Amino acid sequence: MKLPLLITDCDEVLLYMIAHFRDWLAEEEGVAFDMSGGNFFQSMRRVESGERISQEDMWALLNKFFDGQMHRQTPVEGAVEAIAAIREHADVVVLTNLLDFRREARREQLAGHGIDVRVFTNQGPKGPALQAILDEYRPDRAVFIDDLSQHHGSVFEIAPQVRRLHLCAEPAIAPHIPCAAEAGHAHARIDEWERALPWLLESLTCEEKDLQAK
Repeated sequence: MKLPLLITDCDEVLLYMIAHFRDWLAEEEGVAFDMSGGNFFQSMRRVESGERISQEDMWALLNKFFDGQMHRQTPVEGAVEAIAAIREHADVVVLTNLLDFRREARREQLAGHGIDVRVFTNQGPKGPALQAILDEYRPDRAVFIDDLSQHHGSVFEIAPQVRRLHLCAEPAIAPHIPCAAEAGHAHARIDEWERALPWLLESLTCEEKDLQAK
């Protein structure tokens, strides 16, 4: 019997990232990062000059963080326990936007925090990568979690049958990012695992007709 499948993002869903990135930028790189800013790279400035970071430098700093600072990341409150509860009913995989050579580092990072699952890496919109996972697992039902609205839009276009939860656990940025549920690309927006877990278990275990009737 095939199990349902949960496909989840990692950063700001399972592990806090951006706050640790901000702290590292200030401590090691002389860069101030205003997490309430809209555009990611336009929210970073050199402390000494006040100059904005270029997009090229932003990517270089992100790569440097993931190359040497992933140990700073900590689990999102309730995520480890929620994933353990979900795995009693469903398969769980992680779909994370990292370069492919970092796949094993991410898997080991998550396993070290008690989330020992298969990891898929991706660059760009997540819809095609998610479809490839569905083609491999062929679950009767699947749920997708991500913190960014654009990935829900991508999945909505390619695999609309997948239930989609927009979850951004970092309170410093959650109010400032577009909501996929409001855009019609996610079925729900829930930013805390305590409230998200019942919704996820229901989505993974209930028949679609029963979900639609609610």
